[in-house]
Amino acid sequence: MRGGSLRSPAGPSPCLKIGRRTGHEPDVAGEPARTPLASTAGARHRQTPVHDRRRAGEMSIDFTTLPDLCDERLGAAVVGRSDEYFALADNLLRPEAPEVRPGAYNKRGQWMDGWETRRRRAPGADWCIVRLGAPGIVRGVVVDTAHFTTHPAECWLEGCAAEGYPSAEELAEAEWMPLGSKTPLSGNHKHLVNVSQPARITHVRLNIAPDGGIARLRVHGEPMPDPRDIWGMPLDLAGLEFGGLVVDCSDMYFSQRHHLNQPTTPASMADGWETRRRRGPGNDWVVVRLADEGTVRIAEVDTRFFKGNAPASFSLDGRTDGDWSPLLGRTGLRPHVRHRFRVPNHSPVTHVRMNIFPDGGVARLRLWGSLSERGAEDLGLRWLSSLTVSHAESELSAVCGAPTWAAEVAAARPYATLADLQAAGARTWVELKDDERRTAVGADADLDVDPSEQQQVIGQRLARLVTP
Repeated sequence: MRGGSLRSPAGPSPCLKIGRRTGHEPDVAGEPARTPLASTAGARHRQTPVHDRRRAGEMSIDFTTLPDLCDERLGAAVVGRSDEYFALADNLLRPEAPEVRPGAYNKRGQWMDGWETRRRRAPGADWCIVRLGAPGIVRGVVVDTAHFTTHPAECWLEGCAAEGYPSAEELAEAEWMPLGSKTPLSGNHKHLVNVSQPARITHVRLNIAPDGGIARLRVHGEPMPDPRDIWGMPLDLAGLEFGGLVVDCSDMYFSQRHHLNQPTTPASMADGWETRRRRGPGNDWVVVRLADEGTVRIAEVDTRFFKGNAPASFSLDGRTDGDWSPLLGRTGLRPHVRHRFRVPNHSPVTHVRMNIFPDGGVARLRLWGSLSERGAEDLGLRWLSSLTVSHAESELSAVCGAPTWAAEVAAARPYATLADLQAAGARTWVELKDDERRTAVGADADLDVDPSEQQQVIGQRLARLVTP
């Protein structure tokens, strides 16, 4: 079957408000201007741009246009479940649409493409814990009961932030927070749940009552990596796992734009970004918001599986604020090839636009490079701001052992700059009660210095927390 196998959710599109980092729509020579939320008539996938968070202000978007953080291609995995007698919980994370096989049975019953538990004979609920493929801020969830008529009566989801790779038993002691409200379920339907919890999540727990089957779980959101894992390292600045986000495109008639920056090797022509055949002037394009501000050294444009429909050529533009500037001039492409091109030196950018001429399909786009000094700091501050309260207080306690200090600095988030964070740390230290300050100094030899130097020590530690 030609085209993308990931179906857009049916039913009304839920909207949410998120901050944004930049403002205006990209415009390509020869491309007609369009409004930010315009859709391509007849397109198989609605194209709603996801704008940036750097500038103040809010906008409403359909959360299903954000990537699925529990996609198994991204590395998501089931780490625990209460039961999976009839069908495995791993099926929840499969990227393709659920299928049905009428009359197909195995030793445990009818074959079902999803997660199905046995009939519960005692009070309680079934559950499944998923480690997200990329930690992030969850904006909405889709619970799909496609082909299930013996569905649960209701479901609810919870999220937590856990370091490392804990087991299901260890996660039972985690601090779980609600992601949306309880949702009544009906059979063969996509249930869309808005989430307003702004904290960075690493795991989700799907609870179903009392039992039954769920075909797919989609957890849509914005990836938020731990910057300490990528600081100072060459990385794919466009990569979803590192916080890159494909925010807009001219068209995605055949397949979704979010395939472009998946970490996996493309599996087929459906596992890429493909536009319709262009019959007029102009060209197609796609915009990627990088993990944060940085410089690109190598552009990898992968056209594998696009053998009769690869673009003839492409070019790259970049920007941080204001107008687009060229990064790489128009360059020829071959069908079914993993291309690598050196990008000339350029000023740091936060966004890259790939223009393809005139149309066609690209399986993957990798933008290998490194974060700028400003980008590294911004990433660190955004990470600190996204942490749960308890996680933020834990990280800040390593800077200063006074619990009141950590709690007040965490409560004052977000911080726009490192200087703002350091000023808050110094001010909170001065305002501490004498006994709390003495206790912190007594437990920390580095703080056992002249009072005028204590604020400097705290400022240096805060810099190490949010910058390389």
